[in-house]
Amino acid sequence: MKNITVIVLALMMTMGSLFTSCEAVKNTNNTQRGAGIGVLAGAVLGGVLGNNLGKGGNGALGAVIGGAVGGVAGGVIGNKMDKQARQIDQALPGAEVERVGEGIKLVLNENAVRFDTNKSSLTAAAKANLDKLVPVFNEYPDTNITIFGYTDNTGAAEYNLKLSGERAAAVKSYLASKGIASSRFNVTGMGIADPIADNTTPDGRSKNRRVEFAITANEKMVQDAQKEGN
Repeated sequence: MKNITVIVLALMMTMGSLFTSCEAVKNTNNTQRGAGIGVLAGAVLGGVLGNNLGKGGNGALGAVIGGAVGGVAGGVIGNKMDKQARQIDQALPGAEVERVGEGIKLVLNENAVRFDTNKSSLTAAAKANLDKLVPVFNEYPDTNITIFGYTDNTGAAEYNLKLSGERAAAVKSYLASKGIASSRFNVTGMGIADPIADNTTPDGRSKNRRVEFAITANEKMVQDAQKEGN
Protein backbone atom coordinates (compact mmCIF):
# COMPACT_ATOMS: atom_id res chain seq x y z
CA MET A 1 0.00 0.00 0.00
CA LYS A 2 2.92 2.35 0.65
CA ASN A 3 4.06 1.87 -2.95
CA ILE A 4 0.60 2.78 -4.23
CA THR A 5 0.57 5.90 -2.07
CA VAL A 6 3.91 7.00 -3.49
CA ILE A 7 2.68 6.43 -7.04
CA VAL A 8 -0.45 8.48 -6.46
CA LEU A 9 1.49 11.32 -4.85
CA ALA A 10 3.94 11.38 -7.72
CA LEU A 11 1.13 11.48 -10.27
CA MET A 12 -0.62 14.21 -8.34
CA MET A 13 2.55 16.30 -8.41
CA THR A 14 2.93 15.72 -12.14
CA MET A 15 -0.68 16.60 -12.85
CA GLY A 16 -0.39 19.67 -10.65
CA SER A 17 2.57 20.88 -12.71
CA LEU A 18 0.69 20.26 -15.95
CA PHE A 19 -2.45 22.00 -14.74
CA THR A 20 -0.66 25.10 -13.49
CA SER A 21 0.89 25.54 -16.92
CA CYS A 22 -2.54 25.73 -18.58
CA GLU A 23 -4.16 29.10 -19.18
CA ALA A 24 -7.57 27.78 -18.13
CA VAL A 25 -6.29 26.78 -14.72
CA LYS A 26 -4.80 30.20 -14.15
CA ASN A 27 -8.35 31.51 -14.05
CA THR A 28 -9.49 29.08 -11.34
CA ASN A 29 -9.09 29.32 -7.59
CA ASN A 30 -7.11 26.96 -5.35
CA THR A 31 -10.20 25.01 -4.31
CA GLN A 32 -11.20 24.34 -7.90
CA ARG A 33 -7.67 23.25 -8.83
CA GLY A 34 -7.46 21.04 -5.78
CA ALA A 35 -10.76 19.41 -6.63
CA GLY A 36 -9.62 18.69 -10.17
CA ILE A 37 -6.39 17.09 -9.02
CA GLY A 38 -8.23 15.17 -6.32
CA VAL A 39 -10.71 13.69 -8.77
CA LEU A 40 -8.00 12.59 -11.18
CA ALA A 41 -5.82 11.20 -8.41
CA GLY A 42 -8.83 9.31 -7.09
CA ALA A 43 -9.35 7.77 -10.50
CA VAL A 44 -5.70 6.76 -10.66
CA LEU A 45 -5.86 5.28 -7.16
CA GLY A 46 -9.00 3.35 -8.03
CA GLY A 47 -7.41 2.01 -11.20
CA VAL A 48 -4.19 0.93 -9.52
CA LEU A 49 -5.98 -0.70 -6.62
CA GLY A 50 -8.51 -2.29 -8.93
CA ASN A 51 -5.73 -3.98 -10.87
CA ASN A 52 -4.09 -5.21 -7.69
CA LEU A 53 -7.31 -6.44 -6.09
CA GLY A 54 -7.75 -9.09 -8.78
CA LYS A 55 -10.28 -11.71 -7.72
CA GLY A 56 -10.27 -10.61 -4.09
CA GLY A 57 -11.82 -7.18 -4.58
CA ASN A 58 -15.04 -7.73 -2.61
CA GLY A 59 -13.68 -7.40 0.93
CA ALA A 60 -12.85 -4.42 3.12
CA LEU A 61 -10.38 -2.96 0.66
CA GLY A 62 -12.91 -2.98 -2.15
CA ALA A 63 -15.55 -1.44 0.11
CA VAL A 64 -13.24 1.41 1.11
CA ILE A 65 -12.34 2.16 -2.50
CA GLY A 66 -15.99 1.99 -3.49
CA GLY A 67 -16.86 4.61 -0.88
CA ALA A 68 -14.42 7.21 -2.23
CA VAL A 69 -15.77 10.73 -2.77
CA GLY A 70 -12.78 12.45 -4.36
CA GLY A 71 -12.01 16.12 -4.78
CA VAL A 72 -11.58 18.60 -1.96
CA ALA A 73 -14.27 16.89 0.13
CA GLY A 74 -12.29 13.67 -0.13
CA GLY A 75 -9.24 15.43 1.27
CA VAL A 76 -11.25 16.72 4.24
CA ILE A 77 -12.59 13.22 4.91
CA GLY A 78 -9.11 11.75 4.57
CA ASN A 79 -7.77 14.05 7.27
CA LYS A 80 -10.48 12.90 9.67
CA MET A 81 -9.76 9.27 8.83
CA ASP A 82 -6.06 9.84 9.51
CA LYS A 83 -6.88 10.86 13.07
CA GLN A 84 -9.28 7.96 13.60
CA ALA A 85 -6.76 5.44 12.26
CA ARG A 86 -4.11 6.67 14.70
CA GLN A 87 -6.54 6.34 17.60
CA ILE A 88 -7.50 2.80 16.58
CA ASP A 89 -3.84 1.84 16.36
CA GLN A 90 -3.18 3.24 19.82
CA ALA A 91 -6.28 1.62 21.32
CA LEU A 92 -5.58 -1.83 19.89
CA PRO A 93 -1.90 -2.28 18.92
CA GLY A 94 -2.52 -5.88 17.79
CA ALA A 95 -4.83 -4.73 15.01
CA GLU A 96 -3.71 -4.11 11.44
CA VAL A 97 -4.78 -0.56 10.61
CA GLU A 98 -4.44 0.58 7.02
CA ARG A 99 -5.41 3.99 5.66
CA VAL A 100 -6.68 3.58 2.11
CA GLY A 101 -7.94 6.48 0.03
CA GLU A 102 -10.62 8.17 2.14
CA GLY A 103 -11.30 5.29 4.50
CA ILE A 104 -9.78 2.75 6.85
CA LYS A 105 -9.23 -0.96 6.45
CA LEU A 106 -9.00 -2.64 9.85
CA VAL A 107 -8.00 -6.30 10.19
CA LEU A 108 -8.56 -8.19 13.44
CA ASN A 109 -6.89 -11.59 13.29
CA GLU A 110 -7.03 -14.32 15.91
CA ASN A 111 -4.69 -12.34 18.17
CA ALA A 112 -7.42 -9.72 18.54
CA VAL A 113 -10.73 -11.48 17.85
CA ARG A 114 -10.55 -15.25 18.17
CA PHE A 115 -13.36 -17.73 17.69
CA ASP A 116 -13.38 -21.29 18.96
CA THR A 117 -13.43 -23.99 16.29
CA ASN A 118 -16.80 -24.15 14.51
CA LYS A 119 -18.16 -21.46 16.83
CA SER A 120 -19.43 -17.97 16.15
CA SER A 121 -19.62 -16.83 19.77
CA LEU A 122 -17.05 -14.30 20.92
CA THR A 123 -14.46 -15.30 23.50
CA ALA A 124 -13.83 -13.17 26.58
CA ALA A 125 -10.55 -11.97 25.07
CA ALA A 126 -12.29 -10.98 21.85
CA LYS A 127 -14.87 -8.96 23.75
CA ALA A 128 -12.13 -7.23 25.73
CA ASN A 129 -10.39 -6.18 22.52
CA LEU A 130 -13.60 -4.99 20.88
CA ASP A 131 -14.28 -2.93 24.00
CA LYS A 132 -11.12 -0.96 23.20
CA LEU A 133 -12.56 0.07 19.85
CA VAL A 134 -15.90 1.26 21.19
CA PRO A 135 -14.73 4.72 22.39
CA VAL A 136 -13.06 5.40 19.04
CA PHE A 137 -16.08 4.34 17.01
CA ASN A 138 -18.33 6.45 19.24
CA GLU A 139 -16.09 9.48 18.74
CA TYR A 140 -16.68 9.29 14.99
CA PRO A 141 -20.44 8.69 14.64
CA ASP A 142 -20.51 9.88 11.02
CA THR A 143 -18.86 6.76 9.66
CA ASN A 144 -20.26 3.54 8.26
CA ILE A 145 -18.67 0.24 9.30
CA THR A 146 -18.88 -2.87 7.16
CA ILE A 147 -17.71 -6.06 8.87
CA PHE A 148 -16.35 -8.94 6.80
CA GLY A 149 -15.94 -12.39 8.34
CA TYR A 150 -13.37 -14.88 7.01
CA THR A 151 -12.37 -18.48 7.66
CA ASP A 152 -9.49 -20.70 6.58
CA ASN A 153 -10.10 -23.37 3.93
CA THR A 154 -10.62 -26.25 6.35
CA GLY A 155 -13.99 -27.91 5.75
CA ALA A 156 -16.66 -27.33 3.14
CA ALA A 157 -16.76 -23.93 1.45
CA GLU A 158 -20.52 -23.54 1.95
CA TYR A 159 -20.24 -24.25 5.66
CA ASN A 160 -17.39 -21.76 6.03
CA LEU A 161 -19.37 -19.09 4.19
CA LYS A 162 -22.25 -19.46 6.64
CA LEU A 163 -19.91 -19.55 9.65
CA SER A 164 -18.04 -16.45 8.53
CA GLY A 165 -21.30 -14.54 8.23
CA GLU A 166 -22.34 -15.60 11.72
CA ARG A 167 -19.01 -14.46 13.11
CA ALA A 168 -19.28 -11.05 11.46
CA ALA A 169 -22.82 -10.74 12.83
CA ALA A 170 -21.58 -11.64 16.31
CA VAL A 171 -19.08 -8.78 16.18
CA LYS A 172 -21.77 -6.37 15.03
CA SER A 173 -24.18 -7.47 17.76
CA TYR A 174 -21.56 -7.05 20.47
CA LEU A 175 -20.51 -3.57 19.33
CA ALA A 176 -24.16 -2.54 19.06
CA SER A 177 -24.75 -3.79 22.60
CA LYS A 178 -22.06 -1.36 23.72
CA GLY A 179 -24.00 1.61 22.41
CA ILE A 180 -22.84 1.95 18.80
CA ALA A 181 -25.81 2.55 16.51
CA SER A 182 -26.74 -0.67 14.75
CA SER A 183 -27.64 1.33 11.62
CA ARG A 184 -23.96 2.10 11.08
CA PHE A 185 -23.13 -1.56 10.44
CA ASN A 186 -23.33 -3.95 7.53
CA VAL A 187 -22.06 -7.51 7.76
CA THR A 188 -20.85 -9.91 5.09
CA GLY A 189 -19.55 -13.46 5.31
CA MET A 190 -16.66 -14.10 2.94
CA GLY A 191 -15.88 -17.70 3.92
CA ILE A 192 -12.60 -18.95 2.47
CA ALA A 193 -12.26 -16.08 -0.02
CA ASP A 194 -9.36 -13.64 -0.13
CA PRO A 195 -6.76 -15.57 1.91
CA ILE A 196 -3.97 -13.33 3.19
CA ALA A 197 -1.67 -16.22 4.15
CA ASP A 198 -0.81 -19.80 3.19
CA ASN A 199 -3.69 -22.13 4.08
CA THR A 200 -1.35 -25.14 4.04
CA THR A 201 0.29 -24.12 7.34
CA PRO A 202 -1.24 -23.72 10.83
CA ASP A 203 0.12 -20.18 11.10
CA GLY A 204 -1.30 -19.26 7.72
CA ARG A 205 -4.72 -20.69 8.52
CA SER A 206 -4.71 -18.76 11.78
CA LYS A 207 -4.09 -15.50 9.93
CA ASN A 208 -6.87 -16.24 7.46
CA ARG A 209 -9.39 -16.68 10.30
CA ARG A 210 -10.03 -12.99 10.72
CA VAL A 211 -12.54 -10.16 10.77
CA GLU A 212 -12.07 -7.09 8.60
CA PHE A 213 -13.68 -3.66 8.93
CA ALA A 214 -14.20 -1.16 6.14
CA ILE A 215 -14.70 2.27 7.72
CA THR A 216 -16.07 4.88 5.34
CA ALA A 217 -17.80 8.26 5.48
CA ASN A 218 -21.58 8.32 5.80
CA GLU A 219 -23.74 10.83 3.96
CA LYS A 220 -23.55 13.40 6.77
CA MET A 221 -19.74 13.35 6.81
CA VAL A 222 -19.68 13.73 3.03
CA GLN A 223 -22.06 16.71 3.14
CA ASP A 224 -20.10 18.36 5.98
CA ALA A 225 -16.85 17.81 4.08
CA GLN A 226 -18.32 19.39 0.94
CA LYS A 227 -19.41 22.44 2.93
CA GLU A 228 -16.00 22.70 4.59
CA GLY A 229 -14.26 22.35 1.24
CA ASN A 230 -16.33 25.16 -0.22
